[in-house]
This record gives sequence, structure tokens and C-alpha cells, in this order.
Amino acid sequence: MAAKILANLIVMGSGILARAFVQAYRQAIANASKNGVAQEALQNTIRRGSKVMTEEEARKILGVTEGSAWEEKYDALFERNATNGSFYIQSKVHRAKECLEATYREKGQSTPS
Repeated sequence: MAAKILANLIVMGSGILARAFVQAYRQAIANASKNGVAQEALQNTIRRGSKVMTEEEARKILGVTEGSAWEEKYDALFERNATNGSFYIQSKVHRAKECLEATYREKGQSTPS
């Protein structure tokens, strides 16, 4: 009997929490719409969902500015993380290089040296 009551309480409690969460989420969306943040949040979600690195993000990872040479920075960061660093950072550095190469290819430019 006690187990049945406990199970009932758990089921009812989780239902209440789920409804409260949905209501809070709807309210947050309504507040964001009033502030004009909803569109920006939606765009960020779409961008994150596509998992495509932007040129700006690639430049931040490599620590270079537009028009400056990034190959040397890439080589240094990649080698540093290959020997005693993080595989995650190494992969981010590699993806940044790929992004910048693709950007320069699209623009029809040679990579800056």
C-alpha cells in the first residue's frame, strides 16, 4: 500500500514539474519576443545546430585578424597540442584551418602567407 502511494506521488509530482517547466518556457519565449531577443536566440540555435564554424570563430580560435597570415599560427597551435595538449583543442584548430581555407577558396583568393 505504501509503495502504491509513493509511486502515485512520484507520478503526480513529475507531471506537475513538467507542466511548470512548459509554462516557464512559454513565458520565457513571450518575454524574449517582447525584448526582441527571440530572433537572435533562434538564429544562434540554428547556427549551433548546423555545427558549421564561421570565419569569425575560426579567426578567434587561431588568434588572427582578417588579412593576416594564419598558417604559422595554425602550425604552432596544432603541434603544441599534438605533443602535450588537448585533442579537443587540436581538432578545433584543425577545423578553424579548414574553415579559413574554404573561405579563401570561395573568395577566389590565395591564402595569405
